[in-house]
Amino acid sequence: MSEASGTVFLLDVDNTLLDNDRVERDLKAHLRTELGEDSERVYWTIFEQLRAELGYADYLGALQQYRREHPRNPHILELSAFLIDYPFHERLYPGALEVIGRLRERGRTVVLSDGDAVFQPRKIRRSGIWEAVEHHALVYVHKEQMLGDVEEKYQAERYVMVDDKLRILTAMKNIWRERLTTVFVRQGHYALDQSSVAMYPPADVQVGSIAEVASSLKL
Repeated sequence: MSEASGTVFLLDVDNTLLDNDRVERDLKAHLRTELGEDSERVYWTIFEQLRAELGYADYLGALQQYRREHPRNPHILELSAFLIDYPFHERLYPGALEVIGRLRERGRTVVLSDGDAVFQPRKIRRSGIWEAVEHHALVYVHKEQMLGDVEEKYQAERYVMVDDKLRILTAMKNIWRERLTTVFVRQGHYALDQSSVAMYPPADVQVGSIAEVASSLKL
């Protein structure tokens, strides 16, 4: 997909470029309004079961499973439309697209995300991230297990990974070692969970928001 370059910047999406916690809060409120509290709890139970089984968040898959269990519910189509048409561009963190622009001045910039094959790409497109990275986006089930494929598609002497999950940054660092600079963005519930963060060594760089990434890397 690209010739070898000096540096490739890899960017996570959820709670790194985009406030996915806010998206989930909006979905919970919508579910409660459309289905009621009991049905909302059923949906999230299905959602968590699927996440444990698949290894990623599958919002549409949980909705499909909910429909199989409640085939007569007339609000399913409304919920589907809510997810597909959600205004993800309104949930970008301040400075997210500007950071992408700064990184692109210094090297190929690529989205590297976990997720399903339908909703996650939709999120990346509707948020404006797809255009900002010039259509360079990869979505895997477990991205930290796919670094060989990433390297084949985007060859580089050095990689920089920006993510809100220290677990993933640590796993990638263990594979690419000195070729990788890890940037830990303290946004979202995963990054702010002190007990989880304490389980892993610190990243090479830590910032409080995505807007600080370019300056922290002295770009």
